[in-house]
Amino acid sequence: MSSLANTVSFDANTMWVEFVDGRKLGVPLAYFPRLLNATPIQREHFEISGGGSGLHWDEIDEDISVENLLLGIGDRTRSHLLAA
Repeated sequence: MSSLANTVSFDANTMWVEFVDGRKLGVPLAYFPRLLNATPIQREHFEISGGGSGLHWDEIDEDISVENLLLGIGDRTRSHLLAA
């Protein structure tokens, strides 16, 4: 898989994922409510897992597949939205 994440950054409304091949993808935070509702400090505490195939935030219990990001797939666990 050539689409491996190299780094992640954020602005007010977007998560930016930069890939090892130099591409950069912007994803609205609205796709991932846990990230949207996290503090900026919580967002910065991530781990790139699987050699770049996944993104993980332990403190907010968020795991994101890089492949799914490229496919435009957001949060697939809607049960936490119903409780809000």
